[in-house]
Amino acid sequence: MIDTELPTEGRNPRTLDVDTLPTLEVLRRINSEDATVPMVVAAVLPEIAELVDLAVASLRGGGRVHYFGAGTSGRLAVLDAAELPPTFGIWGRVVAHHAGGFGALSQAVSEVEDDTELGARDAAEVAPGDVAIGIAASGRTPYVVGALRAAAAGGARTALISCNPHTPYGDEVEVHIGLATGPEVISGSTRMKAGTATKLVLNSFSTTLMIRMGAPTPT
Repeated sequence: MIDTELPTEGRNPRTLDVDTLPTLEVLRRINSEDATVPMVVAAVLPEIAELVDLAVASLRGGGRVHYFGAGTSGRLAVLDAAELPPTFGIWGRVVAHHAGGFGALSQAVSEVEDDTELGARDAAEVAPGDVAIGIAASGRTPYVVGALRAAAAGGARTALISCNPHTPYGDEVEVHIGLATGPEVISGSTRMKAGTATKLVLNSFSTTLMIRMGAPTPT
Protein backbone atom coordinates (compact mmCIF):
# COMPACT_ATOMS: atom_id res chain seq x y z
CA MET A 1 0.00 0.00 0.00
CA ILE A 2 1.38 3.42 -1.01
CA ASP A 3 1.63 6.01 1.74
CA THR A 4 0.84 9.25 -0.06
CA GLU A 5 1.77 11.28 3.03
CA LEU A 6 5.43 10.56 2.30
CA PRO A 7 6.98 12.64 -0.50
CA THR A 8 8.83 9.66 -1.94
CA GLU A 9 5.69 7.50 -2.01
CA GLY A 10 3.49 9.76 -4.13
CA ARG A 11 2.71 9.33 -7.81
CA ASN A 12 5.08 11.24 -10.07
CA PRO A 13 3.00 13.14 -12.66
CA ARG A 14 5.96 13.17 -15.05
CA THR A 15 6.20 9.39 -15.19
CA LEU A 16 2.61 8.18 -15.00
CA ASP A 17 2.89 6.67 -18.50
CA VAL A 18 6.41 5.29 -18.09
CA ASP A 19 5.25 1.69 -18.57
CA THR A 20 3.86 2.51 -22.04
CA LEU A 21 6.98 4.20 -23.44
CA PRO A 22 9.73 2.82 -25.67
CA THR A 23 12.99 1.91 -23.96
CA LEU A 24 14.94 5.06 -24.84
CA GLU A 25 12.14 7.33 -23.62
CA VAL A 26 11.97 5.45 -20.32
CA LEU A 27 15.68 6.08 -19.88
CA ARG A 28 15.21 9.74 -20.74
CA ARG A 29 12.49 10.13 -18.11
CA ILE A 30 14.69 8.48 -15.47
CA ASN A 31 17.65 10.65 -16.47
CA SER A 32 15.52 13.79 -16.33
CA GLU A 33 14.43 12.97 -12.78
CA ASP A 34 18.00 12.16 -11.76
CA ALA A 35 19.12 15.55 -13.08
CA THR A 36 17.13 17.28 -10.31
CA VAL A 37 19.10 15.63 -7.51
CA PRO A 38 22.23 17.84 -7.43
CA MET A 39 20.07 20.94 -6.99
CA VAL A 40 18.26 19.28 -4.09
CA VAL A 41 21.60 18.53 -2.43
CA ALA A 42 22.84 22.07 -3.07
CA ALA A 43 19.88 23.40 -1.09
CA VAL A 44 21.01 21.59 2.08
CA LEU A 45 24.73 22.38 1.99
CA PRO A 46 24.48 24.61 5.10
CA GLU A 47 23.03 21.69 7.08
CA ILE A 48 25.72 19.34 5.77
CA ALA A 49 28.36 21.87 6.84
CA GLU A 50 26.81 22.02 10.31
CA LEU A 51 26.96 18.23 10.57
CA VAL A 52 30.58 18.16 9.39
CA ASP A 53 31.53 20.63 12.12
CA LEU A 54 29.78 18.50 14.76
CA ALA A 55 31.62 15.42 13.54
CA VAL A 56 35.00 17.21 13.43
CA ALA A 57 34.58 18.26 17.05
CA SER A 58 33.65 14.71 18.03
CA LEU A 59 36.56 13.04 16.24
CA ARG A 60 39.06 15.56 17.57
CA GLY A 61 37.77 14.81 21.04
CA GLY A 62 38.34 11.09 20.59
CA GLY A 63 34.79 10.23 19.59
CA ARG A 64 33.35 8.38 16.62
CA VAL A 65 30.68 8.88 13.97
CA HIS A 66 27.95 6.23 13.72
CA TYR A 67 25.60 5.72 10.79
CA PHE A 68 22.25 3.97 11.34
CA GLY A 69 20.06 2.85 8.46
CA ALA A 70 17.88 0.11 7.03
CA GLY A 71 17.43 -1.16 3.49
CA THR A 72 18.91 1.08 0.81
CA SER A 73 19.79 3.76 3.35
CA GLY A 74 21.70 1.28 5.49
CA ARG A 75 23.54 -0.17 2.50
CA LEU A 76 24.66 3.29 1.42
CA ALA A 77 25.87 3.97 4.96
CA VAL A 78 27.89 0.75 5.03
CA LEU A 79 29.39 1.56 1.63
CA ASP A 80 30.43 5.05 2.72
CA ALA A 81 32.01 3.88 5.98
CA ALA A 82 33.79 0.99 4.25
CA GLU A 83 35.42 3.22 1.65
CA LEU A 84 36.96 5.70 4.11
CA PRO A 85 39.80 3.56 5.55
CA PRO A 86 41.40 2.60 2.22
CA THR A 87 40.95 6.10 0.83
CA PHE A 88 41.97 8.18 3.83
CA GLY A 89 43.76 5.77 6.17
CA ILE A 90 41.39 6.42 9.08
CA TRP A 91 40.17 3.19 10.66
CA GLY A 92 37.29 2.61 13.04
CA ARG A 93 36.32 6.27 13.42
CA VAL A 94 33.25 6.18 11.13
CA VAL A 95 31.16 3.03 11.60
CA ALA A 96 27.92 1.88 10.04
CA HIS A 97 25.07 -0.04 11.69
CA HIS A 98 22.66 -1.72 9.28
CA ALA A 99 19.32 -3.09 10.46
CA GLY A 100 19.57 -6.86 10.37
CA GLY A 101 23.36 -6.87 10.33
CA PHE A 102 25.64 -7.55 7.42
CA GLY A 103 23.50 -10.47 6.30
CA ALA A 104 20.85 -7.94 5.32
CA LEU A 105 23.19 -6.20 2.91
CA SER A 106 22.68 -8.67 0.07
CA GLN A 107 19.21 -9.93 0.96
CA ALA A 108 16.35 -8.05 2.59
CA VAL A 109 15.48 -9.18 6.11
CA SER A 110 11.81 -8.69 6.92
CA GLU A 111 10.64 -6.53 9.82
CA VAL A 112 14.05 -5.38 11.10
CA GLU A 113 13.53 -1.84 9.83
CA ASP A 114 10.37 -1.62 11.92
CA ASP A 115 12.11 -2.71 15.13
CA THR A 116 12.64 0.31 17.37
CA GLU A 117 14.23 -1.80 20.11
CA LEU A 118 16.74 -3.27 17.67
CA GLY A 119 17.84 0.25 16.79
CA ALA A 120 18.24 1.08 20.45
CA ARG A 121 20.30 -2.08 21.04
CA ASP A 122 22.54 -1.35 18.07
CA ALA A 123 23.14 2.12 19.50
CA ALA A 124 24.44 0.69 22.77
CA GLU A 125 28.04 1.16 21.62
CA VAL A 126 27.54 4.87 20.93
CA ALA A 127 29.45 6.82 23.57
CA PRO A 128 28.81 10.29 24.99
CA GLY A 129 30.21 12.86 22.61
CA ASP A 130 29.95 10.57 19.57
CA VAL A 131 27.81 11.63 16.62
CA ALA A 132 24.91 9.35 15.60
CA ILE A 133 23.53 9.93 12.11
CA GLY A 134 20.27 8.29 11.13
CA ILE A 135 19.62 7.72 7.43
CA ALA A 136 16.03 7.12 6.37
CA ALA A 137 14.34 8.17 3.14
CA SER A 138 10.98 8.32 4.93
CA GLY A 139 12.44 10.20 7.87
CA ARG A 140 10.58 7.92 10.25
CA THR A 141 12.02 4.39 10.00
CA PRO A 142 11.49 2.87 13.48
CA TYR A 143 14.95 1.23 13.58
CA VAL A 144 16.58 4.60 12.91
CA VAL A 145 14.32 6.50 15.32
CA GLY A 146 15.07 3.98 18.07
CA ALA A 147 18.81 4.25 17.48
CA LEU A 148 18.83 8.04 17.50
CA ARG A 149 16.72 8.31 20.64
CA ALA A 150 18.96 5.86 22.47
CA ALA A 151 22.10 7.64 21.27
CA ALA A 152 20.77 11.02 22.38
CA ALA A 153 19.80 9.61 25.78
CA GLY A 154 23.38 8.40 26.16
CA GLY A 155 24.85 11.82 25.50
CA ALA A 156 25.64 11.62 21.79
CA ARG A 157 25.03 14.35 19.23
CA THR A 158 22.39 13.33 16.69
CA ALA A 159 21.47 14.05 13.07
CA LEU A 160 19.03 12.73 10.49
CA ILE A 161 19.41 12.48 6.72
CA SER A 162 16.00 12.02 5.10
CA CYS A 163 14.03 12.69 1.94
CA ASN A 164 11.10 13.95 3.97
CA PRO A 165 11.90 17.58 4.89
CA HIS A 166 8.83 17.85 7.12
CA THR A 167 9.20 14.67 9.15
CA PRO A 168 8.42 15.38 12.81
CA TYR A 169 11.49 13.39 13.82
CA GLY A 170 13.63 16.12 12.32
CA ASP A 171 12.79 18.18 15.40
CA GLU A 172 14.29 15.53 17.69
CA VAL A 173 17.82 15.81 16.31
CA GLU A 174 20.37 18.61 16.27
CA VAL A 175 20.77 18.60 12.50
CA HIS A 176 18.16 17.45 9.99
CA ILE A 177 19.28 17.24 6.38
CA GLY A 178 15.89 17.10 4.66
CA LEU A 179 16.22 16.37 0.95
CA ALA A 180 13.22 17.39 -1.15
CA THR A 181 13.64 14.73 -3.84
CA GLY A 182 9.88 14.28 -4.29
CA PRO A 183 8.12 11.29 -5.86
CA GLU A 184 10.14 8.64 -7.63
CA VAL A 185 9.83 7.40 -11.21
CA ILE A 186 8.34 4.27 -9.66
CA SER A 187 6.33 5.17 -6.56
CA GLY A 188 8.21 4.30 -3.40
CA SER A 189 11.37 3.09 -5.16
CA THR A 190 13.68 5.08 -2.92
CA ARG A 191 16.79 3.40 -4.28
CA MET A 192 16.43 5.90 -7.14
CA LYS A 193 16.42 9.70 -6.54
CA ALA A 194 16.30 9.37 -2.77
CA GLY A 195 19.19 6.91 -2.82
CA THR A 196 21.20 9.04 -5.22
CA ALA A 197 20.67 12.17 -3.12
CA THR A 198 21.62 10.29 0.05
CA LYS A 199 24.80 8.97 -1.58
CA LEU A 200 25.78 12.49 -2.65
CA VAL A 201 25.19 13.80 0.88
CA LEU A 202 27.27 11.00 2.40
CA ASN A 203 30.05 11.54 -0.15
CA SER A 204 30.10 15.25 0.62
CA PHE A 205 29.86 14.81 4.37
CA SER A 206 32.51 12.14 4.85
CA THR A 207 34.97 13.56 2.32
CA THR A 208 34.77 17.03 3.84
CA LEU A 209 35.09 15.50 7.29
CA MET A 210 38.28 13.71 6.27
CA ILE A 211 39.70 16.88 4.73
CA ARG A 212 38.93 18.87 7.86
CA MET A 213 40.60 16.17 9.96
CA GLY A 214 43.75 16.42 7.86
CA ALA A 215 43.53 12.84 6.67
CA PRO A 216 45.99 11.89 3.94
CA THR A 217 44.50 11.95 0.47
CA PRO A 218 45.31 9.58 -2.38
CA THR A 219 48.18 10.57 -4.67
